[in-house]
Amino acid sequence: MKRREFLQLSLVTAASAALSRGAQAQADTKEIRIGYQKNGVLVLTRQREALENHFKPQGVSVKWVEFSSGPPMMEAMNVGSVDYGAVGDSPPIFAQAAGAAIVYAAAQPIINGSGILVPHNSAIKTIADLKGKRVGFTKGSSAHNVVIQTLEKAGLTYDDITPVYLTPPDAGPAFANGGIDAWAIWDPYFAIAETRQNGRILINTRDVTKTNAFYIANREFANRHGALLQQIVDVTTSSAKWAEAHPDEVAKSLAAAVTGVPLDIQTIAARRAGFSVGPVTDDVMATQQGVADRFFKLGLIPKRIAIRDIVWRNTQT
Repeated sequence: MKRREFLQLSLVTAASAALSRGAQAQADTKEIRIGYQKNGVLVLTRQREALENHFKPQGVSVKWVEFSSGPPMMEAMNVGSVDYGAVGDSPPIFAQAAGAAIVYAAAQPIINGSGILVPHNSAIKTIADLKGKRVGFTKGSSAHNVVIQTLEKAGLTYDDITPVYLTPPDAGPAFANGGIDAWAIWDPYFAIAETRQNGRILINTRDVTKTNAFYIANREFANRHGALLQQIVDVTTSSAKWAEAHPDEVAKSLAAAVTGVPLDIQTIAARRAGFSVGPVTDDVMATQQGVADRFFKLGLIPKRIAIRDIVWRNTQT
């Protein structure tokens, strides 16, 4: 056999073996575990059973796991307890810096629905007034980045405030009872604070920085089940397109799906949200890299990271 023919045959054999392994890996997957929070496209996807309907003919079930914020979801994903989920911009940065086994699968621009609130009668009127104040937020969450960039805009530093690290369920009562002077948070908690806890918006995130949410996958799951992951992303994208065109129906679905968040709150959140889901583009990576570089400069993460290193590209069909 000629050398060229041998090489061609070897390449075909290797490709066939890879496809066979990919097909076998997909066949071996009987359950997909999805992490979600109290907002966003995945809650809607769950409520409409879009993933269940898509994967049922393939014999694959879907398990949904709720998290109060992104950081614990990243921890669960790192140890393989969750395959896919949605988080803000900061959790995957902290996770990557800690060596977590995750990849970026898709991105969603954040248009509105997050920021920093203060009590309605607070003497805090400007960002500069946050100096020396207790600012509550979830450590390692998207709100963490919002606080940092907000302070920078006013010429303040992270050391100029007293950060109070609280999960959303704990921060709400602290805000209502005066335990913190300001609260950085996202919807639906943002809308709850506005309408139920006498909150006043100090800043909207859109006025301070450009930010994205992300759909993250466990690295091993992405490597072994790329075809399945692509299907999950495609269903997520389809749900997002539907949501963009039907905000009030989104609110009704979310109110039915999420315990303890009434319809009027979900309506506020849905009408100001952006639901567009797409690939992790060069522009998205550049924005996210800027956040990572800022965190390293401030000593919030132990080493420099390259966002591009963990952006997933589907090589399976």
